[in-house]
Amino acid sequence: MEQRTLLALMVFSSLIVLAETIDQKPAIEIYSFHVDCKVTSRFAHTVVTSRIINRANESREATFEVELPKTAFITNFSMSIDGEVYPGIIKEKAAAQNEYDTAVSQGQSAGLVKIADRKLEQFQVSVSIAAASKVTFELTYEELLKRQLGKYELLLKVRPKQLVKHFQIDVHIFEPQGIQFLETDSTFMTNELIEALTEVLNETKAHISFKPTLDQQKKNSMLGETLLNGDFVVRYDVKREATAGDIQIVNGYFVHYFAPQEMPVFPKNVIFVIDRSGSMTGRKIEQTRDALLKILQDLRPEDRFSFITFNNKVAEWKSSLLPATEENVASAAALVQTLSARGGTDINRALLTAVGMLDKAEGLLERSISMIILLTDGQPTSGERNVEVIQESVQKAINGKYALFCLGFGFDVSYKFLEKMALSNGGIARRIYENADAALQLQGFYQEVATPILMQIEMQYPENSIERLTKNNFKVFFEGSEIIVSGKISNELDLLPVEIKAQSHTSNLTLKEEANVKEKEQVFQNQRYIFGNFIERLWAYLSIQQLLEKAISAQEEDQKALEAQALDLSLQYSFVTPLTSMVVTKPQQKEELANKPTEAAPFKRSRSRMTSEDVSGSHRLRSGTPASRRSSEIQTRGNRRMFSTVSRFRDAIGAQPVAYEHPQLLLQLPRQNERICLNIDKRSQTSVQLLSDPEQGLTVTGKLGDGVNHFVQFDINYENPPVQIHVYTHAILVSHNNKNDWLSWTKSASSTIQGLRVSVEKERSVTASLPDTVTIKISLVKFPDDFLGLYFLNTDRFSDQVTGALGQFYSKAQLESNSNNDQRAVERLLRAVSGSEHKISRLYKKDYRLESAGEPVSCWSIDLTP
Repeated sequence: MEQRTLLALMVFSSLIVLAETIDQKPAIEIYSFHVDCKVTSRFAHTVVTSRIINRANESREATFEVELPKTAFITNFSMSIDGEVYPGIIKEKAAAQNEYDTAVSQGQSAGLVKIADRKLEQFQVSVSIAAASKVTFELTYEELLKRQLGKYELLLKVRPKQLVKHFQIDVHIFEPQGIQFLETDSTFMTNELIEALTEVLNETKAHISFKPTLDQQKKNSMLGETLLNGDFVVRYDVKREATAGDIQIVNGYFVHYFAPQEMPVFPKNVIFVIDRSGSMTGRKIEQTRDALLKILQDLRPEDRFSFITFNNKVAEWKSSLLPATEENVASAAALVQTLSARGGTDINRALLTAVGMLDKAEGLLERSISMIILLTDGQPTSGERNVEVIQESVQKAINGKYALFCLGFGFDVSYKFLEKMALSNGGIARRIYENADAALQLQGFYQEVATPILMQIEMQYPENSIERLTKNNFKVFFEGSEIIVSGKISNELDLLPVEIKAQSHTSNLTLKEEANVKEKEQVFQNQRYIFGNFIERLWAYLSIQQLLEKAISAQEEDQKALEAQALDLSLQYSFVTPLTSMVVTKPQQKEELANKPTEAAPFKRSRSRMTSEDVSGSHRLRSGTPASRRSSEIQTRGNRRMFSTVSRFRDAIGAQPVAYEHPQLLLQLPRQNERICLNIDKRSQTSVQLLSDPEQGLTVTGKLGDGVNHFVQFDINYENPPVQIHVYTHAILVSHNNKNDWLSWTKSASSTIQGLRVSVEKERSVTASLPDTVTIKISLVKFPDDFLGLYFLNTDRFSDQVTGALGQFYSKAQLESNSNNDQRAVERLLRAVSGSEHKISRLYKKDYRLESAGEPVSCWSIDLTP
C-alpha cells in the first residue's frame, strides 16, 4: 500500500450545490463549521461538524464534503435532520454491497468516497432538506501520523466555498516526550487571517486555534467570496532522549517509538532505472530530467551510482557503478539532459539488467546498502508483458539482496503491479501525480531514502508477556523516519523490557530499555487530550495497515487469511478500510455506500492541477514567531514522570490550592520560552509609561482603574502616520489630523489610515498593525470587572532603544538560570537591559489573551514600582 507521510491531517469542505445569482445570500447556508482534532502521541482523532440551514421556501439539496488524508480511516458518520439522526453503519464490504443493491433506488450513485489528489480522498454525501430546516453532519476519522524527513504533518483541507458565520479549527496535541518544534503552514493566509490564528504551546502540549470572523474571511468587503480555500497544515516533532526510544502504555496496550538520530549514514549503491518510452514524451520527461539533475547533486561522495534508461531497448550509462565524484556526477548530468522519449516499454529486461549490474559490481563497501529505483509511466509493452511473470523473475533475481522502489508516473501505469513488485523486494511503491510539482515529488521521495542509518533492526520484547505484536523486524531505517511497534501486555508486569539489535555503518548495536508500567500509565491519567483507549486503537490501526500491506505480496491462500484478520479488526474497531463499507441511510430509507479507495483502485479520480502558487505561495507561521501567539507552562519532572497539570504541580511542590486571577500585563521574553506576568504598584501612579521605541515611532501608555487593579485605558501613539489610538473598556477612539473616529466593542469593524489598520473583533479584542512595525493587540475582559489586557506580536521588530515599564524587557532582558538547575524552582532573577534586577516568583495566572480562561498558566511574576 502507498505510504504517505503526512501526518497528515487534511480536511475540509462543506458546500452546497445551488443555482442562484451571485449577489444573493446562499439559500443553503453553512452557518457553523468546526474541525476538532486531538493528536495524542502521533495518533490523530478528528471530528468534522457542519451545520446547515435551508433558507429557501422550498426543499433544497445540501452537500457535505470533507477531504481527509488517504492514510486515515473513517470511524463514524451521522446526519441529524430536524432531530432525526441517520447514522452510518460499518459492515463487511460484500454484505454492505448486497444490502445496497437490494435497497437502493435504481440509478443512484454508490460512491461516497473518491480520491481527490495525491494526499487526500474526498467524502461527500447529499441530502434533501425541507424549507427552513436544519441538518447537522458529523464525520470522524483517525490516522497515525507518519514521521517523514524529521517531522510529523497534519493536513486539513479548507474549502467551505462560502462565508461561514461560525468557522473554527482546533488542533490539540499532547506528546509526553515533549514537543521539539511546532509550525503552522497555510496556502491561503493573509495578514487579516493571521490575526484569527492562536497558538498556545508548552513543553508537552499545544493548541492551535483558527477562528476567522466573517470580515476576515472575505476576499473583498463588497463581495461574499471567501478567502478560505487551500491547505491548513500543522507540522511538529518531538524531543528524544532515550537511545532505545520511548514506550507509552495505556490500559494494557503499549506503543514503542524508535527514531535514532545523529548516526553515521550508510553509503548507498543506487541504480536509477528510467522509462523513456513514447508515453513519457513532453512534460513527464522534462520533469524527470529536472528531478534527476537535483537528485544527482544530493548524492554523497561515498555513494556509488549508475543509470539505466529503457524503452523497447535497454541502455546502460556505464557498465558498472561509479563513485559519486564531482566529475562522474557532471557526466551523468550531461546524460540526463539528453533524455528523450520514444518507443515501447520493456520493464522486465531493464530491471534484470539493473540486478545484474549490482551482482557484478566490484569494490562495494561491505557495510553499504544497495537499491534500485524504477520510474515508469505505463504497462510493459515490449519483451515480457505478463506482469506475474515479471514479478516472479525480478523477485527471483533480487533474492532479498537489494531493495526495489517503484515510482508510477500518472494513472496509465498499473500501480497494483508496481506495488506488489516493490513490497516483495523490500521497498515501497509511490504514485507520482502529473501536477506542476511532479519534479518535487520525485526529489521528495529520493530524500526519504537518501540517508539509511541502520539495517537489520530487531525489536525484541518478552515473548511470554506480550501478545498481538505488530511488525518488529525492519530491513532499513532512514534518518528522519520512525519505527513504531505496538502490542498487548498479556501478563501483569512491573517493568517492560525491550532490546533492540541493529547494524550501523560502523558497528553492531544492542540497545536496552525498561519501562515502568505504572509510571507510564500515569502519564495519561486525567488528560483532556485523550480519546478513549487510544493506544489500543493505534494498535488496531497499525495492525490493519500492516496486514493489508503484507497481503499484497502474499500467495493467494495466505492473502485470504491476512485479509480475514484485517476485516475482523476493521469491524471490531469500526474502521472504514478497503475491506469494509459504511452504509449511510438517508430519509425515505435510501442508502449509499462509503468505500475506501486505494491507490491501486482509485475509483473516481479528479486530476487536480497545482499552480506554482500551490507549491511556493504559502505563509509559514512558526512557533515563537511574531505571527503566532503562544504561552508556556512549567513542566516538572520526578521519578521519570512528567507532571503536566496545575494540580499535580502543586502536589509536587507542596503548594496549597489558590484562586487564580489575571495579571495586569503579560509578555513573552524574546528568544526565551518564558512568560512574564507584570504587576504595577497602583499606589505610585495611575498613568504608566509602558513602552517607547523611537526607531519604531511608537509609544504606549496605560491607565489603571479606580477600584480596579487592572488597566482600563491604553493610549497608543504612532509618529508615522501621526495617529493616536485610545482604547477604553467602553469604546475605541482613533484620532488622525484632528479627526476623531469612534469604534464600538459591540460589533466587529476595521479602519485603515495610510497603511495602519485598526480592527475590532466584537467584544473580544482590538488590533493595530502597520507594515514592518510591532503589532499591538488589546483584549477586553468583562468578568468580574471590565478591564483591558495588552500584548504584542512581531516583537523581534523592537529596536535596542525600546524603554518603559514593559519595553525594558523586550530588549536583551535575561532570565538568570538557577544555580542548581532545578526545573521546579519557584524563584529566579530577571535582569533588564537597564541593568536593574528583579526577583521573580513562579505563579499561576489566567491568560487574558485566550477567549476562555480555561486552565491557568504558569508565569514568572514581577511587581514593579515605576
